[in-house]
Amino acid sequence: MSEAPTQAPMKDSARRVQQAIEAAGFDFQVREFPASTRTSEEAAAAIGCGVAQIAKSLIFRAKESNRPVLVMASGANRVDEKAVARLLGEKLARADADFVRAATGFAIGGVPPVGHRETPVAFIDADLMELGEIWAAAGTPHAVFRLSPPELVSLTGGRVAVLKKAG
Repeated sequence: MSEAPTQAPMKDSARRVQQAIEAAGFDFQVREFPASTRTSEEAAAAIGCGVAQIAKSLIFRAKESNRPVLVMASGANRVDEKAVARLLGEKLARADADFVRAATGFAIGGVPPVGHRETPVAFIDADLMELGEIWAAAGTPHAVFRLSPPELVSLTGGRVAVLKKAG
């Protein structure tokens, strides 16, 4: 069963995401929940949607250029990092919590697809494009917003590709 969003004042990180959404010309509404939305499973339970509808934002580090790489994947999928590296044209490295916060301005568990300090190279899991509505993190482990897959592409400028790890 899904939970009702909280009515408390929005946290600063969630407010920054709301402002970034509006600055990009969209009217998506950030919603904060009392339950955690840190993982795809927790988010789906709080919202009352399928795990596949969670557009999880994963940050990687491009190994040679040190650029942030944003991968927005279906919550039901594991990301094929080699496929992302081929699309990027350089190897990926794990991004530690300090790199994620420095590049995005957000902590792991609440990284949104928009509003980053440094504009990342963005890729979007093709499986998300088959869904009517999806939910993305909005700056905290308790905040999300709803949008359509084409709106995610417009919002982020991300390149849609097959990013799901086989098996």
